[in-house]
Formats: sequence, C-alpha cells, structure tokens
Amino acid sequence: MRIGIIGAGAMARALGGGWAAAGHEVCFGARRAAAAAEVAAAVGCGARGGSIEEAAGFGDVVLLAVPVEALDGVLRATPGLDGRVLVDCTNAFEPDAASDGTDNFVLGEDAVAERIAATVPGARVVKGFNLCAAEVWAAEAREFEGVPLSVPLCGDDPDALRLVAGLAEDLKLRPFFAGGLHRARYLEAASALAVGLWFGGYDARAMLPPLSGAFAARD
Repeated sequence: MRIGIIGAGAMARALGGGWAAAGHEVCFGARRAAAAAEVAAAVGCGARGGSIEEAAGFGDVVLLAVPVEALDGVLRATPGLDGRVLVDCTNAFEPDAASDGTDNFVLGEDAVAERIAATVPGARVVKGFNLCAAEVWAAEAREFEGVPLSVPLCGDDPDALRLVAGLAEDLKLRPFFAGGLHRARYLEAASALAVGLWFGGYDARAMLPPLSGAFAARD
C-alpha cells in the first residue's frame, strides 16, 4: 500500500518506519523537504521524502503527524486530501497549570479529529495511534504481561477503519473499533490522563481490571 506521512518528527518516523519495514511504500512530506528526505534515509526500506503536497498525493492513506497547532494550515494548504483516508495520531496536550508539580497535562482542544473532518469534509478520518508515545511504536515489544498491545480506532467509514486496522496489524498490534468519530474525543482525553499518570510514575493500566474481571450492568 502507498502511505503518505505528513510530518518528519518522532511519530512520523516510528509509524512510517514500521510500515516501510512491513513492505508498504512510504513517502514522508514536510515543509522542509530536506527534513523529510533525512527521515526517509534513516528509515530506509525504499522510503522517500518530499514536500507535504507530494506525500498527500502519494498515499492511499495519509498519516497526519504534525503538531496540532499546525494542522489547520497544513490541511487548508494541501490539495488532494478529499477522498483520502486520513489517520490522525495527534494530541492537543498542554501543561496542567493546576498541577501539583508533576508533569500532568490537559487538552488545549477537545476534539481534534472532528475538526480535521470538518476542515476536509471529503476525507475519511480515522483516529488512532494516539495513546502511546513514538518510542512505544518504535520499540519491538508488542506484548506486555501476556496481553497484546492494542490500538483503539474511531471513525465513521467502515472501509477506512478496516484499512487502518490492517495497518495496525502490520505493526503487530491488535486493533479494535471504539466507535464513530464523535467518540475520538474520548481517546484524546484518555491520552492526556494516561500520559500524565505515566510521567507521574503511575501505571495507568493498573486502574482498570482485565476483561475477565470487568463487569457492568445497564441501569
């Protein structure tokens, strides 16, 4: 599959590098084409670098891996995104001003994925890969305490969701569908909570029982 990566940072390199190693054709695009070329060279596996427009036009799937504050400008200035599957892995983190001294976060924006869909209404937006840092996606470990690392995905287009789920499986991750794009804001909020806990030295996974121990009844 042809995958365009808009961005040349750690997340772009981790996910794009994994897909290139899995045999996909990958093109990185950045405002500085030289930066995209550097990432492509580091990734290898036939990856190429170029402009944002080149990466957007290249990919059947396009990963948005730029800072949230740059998204609007990139989306409005980039032609050819209509009809594309856009994967949003971003988080609108801001430091928590009311923090007790630990590195906690709040969201500077409640629903980034929904804004992307409103800005490019012809695109098929899927939220995913936003709960873990780039270092996790770049590492080889995909199972922890016998449990495969999973990736929740939110989106409104079933075909786009299946396609992105396949890309998650290519990274040896377990995808699952977490609802429509209107639920992506909950993934974004969950990331702010979980990452803040990890920075504070707490195990975010320990606050929930495994599926075998979970229960709930409808009121």
